[in-house]
Amino acid sequence: MEGQDPVVLLCLHLTIVLFVGRLAGHLANRLRQPAVLGELVAGMVLGALPIALLQEMRTDAGLDLMARLGVLLLLFQVGLESTVRQMLAVGAAAMRVATIGVVVPLVLGWLVARALLPQEPTAVHAFLGATLTATSVGITARVLRDMGTGQTDEARLILGAAVIDDVLGLVLLAVVTGAIASGGSVQPLDVLFISGKAIGFLALALSLGVWLAPRVMHAASRLHASGALLATGLGLCFALAWLAAVAGLAPIVGAFAAGLVLEDIHYRDFTDRGELGLEKLVAPIGELFVPVFFVLMGLRTDLTGFLTPGVPLLAFALVAVAIGGKIVAGLGAGRRMDRLAVGLGMIPRGEVGLIFASIGQGLHVAGKPVINAQTYGAVLAMVVVTTLITPPLLRWRMARLGQSA
Repeated sequence: MEGQDPVVLLCLHLTIVLFVGRLAGHLANRLRQPAVLGELVAGMVLGALPIALLQEMRTDAGLDLMARLGVLLLLFQVGLESTVRQMLAVGAAAMRVATIGVVVPLVLGWLVARALLPQEPTAVHAFLGATLTATSVGITARVLRDMGTGQTDEARLILGAAVIDDVLGLVLLAVVTGAIASGGSVQPLDVLFISGKAIGFLALALSLGVWLAPRVMHAASRLHASGALLATGLGLCFALAWLAAVAGLAPIVGAFAAGLVLEDIHYRDFTDRGELGLEKLVAPIGELFVPVFFVLMGLRTDLTGFLTPGVPLLAFALVAVAIGGKIVAGLGAGRRMDRLAVGLGMIPRGEVGLIFASIGQGLHVAGKPVINAQTYGAVLAMVVVTTLITPPLLRWRMARLGQSA
């Protein structure tokens, strides 16, 4: 309606997203699957319904902005669950697993895309390979926690490798997106320059952040205004996200770095006087914004794209290399560990794969999106399958380890 306050329509759209997303997440949990899978499928169902209101939601600028904020908050939360010290302490085995788990799926994905999409530029092949690299820490961590196996050597290695895997994946994402933005092709010099810039930004952000974070938090603790800890934490998150964008990197790189440098000890002044920790304060905000991202990604999925010739084959090939590449990564665990369990724990792409794909939808080469409706459908199939199969497979393997112990 002309002249109507735009927030009115956003309220209606947000009502649908939140209620449907929460219900779908609940049903997924009852089926012992991650809530993200339910939210994604719910969005796909909504997008398939021939209702004008639901189709309008795909292009709602307000929902899109909330989804983008949700991505930043999600990566900030993932960062908060780990620390720089933990990343440095996981050992050589975790680094080997993470490196193999990035390089092998990247190369295999690149080759598959090149073989099945020969008409697309190199940038598209590289980006599709990049979408296969990172592991969803949250999904694997939840399975291990639910089973009570989070303290086993395999679990520590899986989680440590998954964190490093995410960092390497984010650096790779920065390399590919930067190369595409600089001209639409992936040249060796571009890769070296952007890799150096991405690694340099992360190194500077982490080293400066480790020194600065406790001082900023101590200063903020002197403020007796309500919400000082939350405002300071989110302020650091958004500041580093902005600086990452200024440096030509994806803002999620900065948000992830902000989470890594903030540790419980940094805001002990707040918790000692009875306030909640930063993770607990951010969680309700994430519960508002993060599901918007997943439901909207599902809503924007064109299911008819699966019927396009070549798409089912591309989806099958991406699923195969996504699974195989991570199982191969388990070989880096060494003989003392159960290498199959480690490989299975690295399989789920979950929210990370969707984030990569959504960024690809916003990048353009020769006026066309790097990830179009058809290739997004194939990537989505890969995300859904890898997310769906990991919990039962990991439960099966970890249970067998428990029996043989």
